[in-house]
Amino acid sequence: MRVVIDTNLLFDSVAPKGDKHWVLDSFFDGKFKWIFSNEIISEYTEVLSESFGEKTMIFTISALVSSFNHERFEPSYKYQMIIDDKDDNKFVDCAVGANVDFLVSDDKHIKNLLKIKNLFPPVPIITPKQFKAILDLMK
Repeated sequence: MRVVIDTNLLFDSVAPKGDKHWVLDSFFDGKFKWIFSNEIISEYTEVLSESFGEKTMIFTISALVSSFNHERFEPSYKYQMIIDDKDDNKFVDCAVGANVDFLVSDDKHIKNLLKIKNLFPPVPIITPKQFKAILDLMK
């Protein structure tokens, strides 16, 4: 299973009091392939460094990019589907371009795409709760 994960979910999986440690645990157990672009990894780096400090950021990013089950993908087309927060487009562009199984996000701007009938290209968006349910079935 190939997925793009938004920054908020990564943040919640790293946070000491976060309730989503299962994301990183599942990734390191090899349950899914984490797909990201250079633009996404740059945002991850910035947010983790600002929130948790340089050591945690370096550890987390190093673990992601050195894992056997990650993949870098650079979108060749910018769909610009999200107007309210254009910065979120990097996740949609990567998900669509890499033809992932899921874009996992609770971001309201990304989830607003689910309200568009016959969205083209389709974006396979699921929430972290739905993602956890899928991973739990894989046990």
